[in-house]
Amino acid sequence: MSAVVHTRRVTVPEIRAHKNAKPIVCLTCYHAHTARLLDEHVDLMLVGDSVGMVMHGMENTLGVTLDMMILHGQAVMRGSKRALIVVDMPFGSYEESPQVAFRNVARVIQETGCTAVKMEGGARIAETIRYLTSRGIPVMGHIGLTPQMIQVLGGFRTQGRTEAEWPAIEADAQAVADAGAFALVLEGMAEPLAAKITRDIAIPTVGIGASADCDGQILVMEDMLGLNPNPAKFVREYASLGRDIEAAVKAYAADVRARRFPGAENVYAMKKAV
Repeated sequence: MSAVVHTRRVTVPEIRAHKNAKPIVCLTCYHAHTARLLDEHVDLMLVGDSVGMVMHGMENTLGVTLDMMILHGQAVMRGSKRALIVVDMPFGSYEESPQVAFRNVARVIQETGCTAVKMEGGARIAETIRYLTSRGIPVMGHIGLTPQMIQVLGGFRTQGRTEAEWPAIEADAQAVADAGAFALVLEGMAEPLAAKITRDIAIPTVGIGASADCDGQILVMEDMLGLNPNPAKFVREYASLGRDIEAAVKAYAADVRARRFPGAENVYAMKKAV
């Protein structure tokens, strides 16, 4: 009788322990089969609201719904066994009040089985983060370039490019840390500011277009794999799957048009044998 091996998931305290230590490896993930591929190699998978743009062709993340996040969160949980899974709270699901946020977050955790949620914003949502964490819900923060505020920011622009901008962003970081978040995403942030925040706060920072001094990095998986024809300037492509897929489809189409149907020879042989 073979022994059953139980895989234990990465925990929130283990992520916190990466502060000033081994960098945290993070990627976004939206579906079960890629979750299986990522699971042994990353510490944390984020079911990001970027799914709206990456998977659904939306112009930004504002149209993503709670139901969409739950659906993709369920898929990632089915495909993974080890990595910590964090689900983004979409626009409109947590801003109204801590109580509304709690109801929506509780639904996400109950229906997906994920460990934690991520929310965008600094001081303005600190009260909500404190409310959630005091009730046993792990929260990951997100400041800097926050896509859900894209209409206010006026586009995807780097935050903290002048030192005059720094105090407000630093205050946001400290507010999120003090409210009980276990980690903080720094997105689209000037390198010196991201490095300073990483030094100044007690929780690990996870950069995306920020500083190499952050305690970890996250990228959109499809960007990293070369599936986005217009990736952000800071993205390093580790593969060129977009071109590979297009070439494969082109070869397949040529075979079909030439009536070289895959598997047809085997089916014919089986019929003759019968």
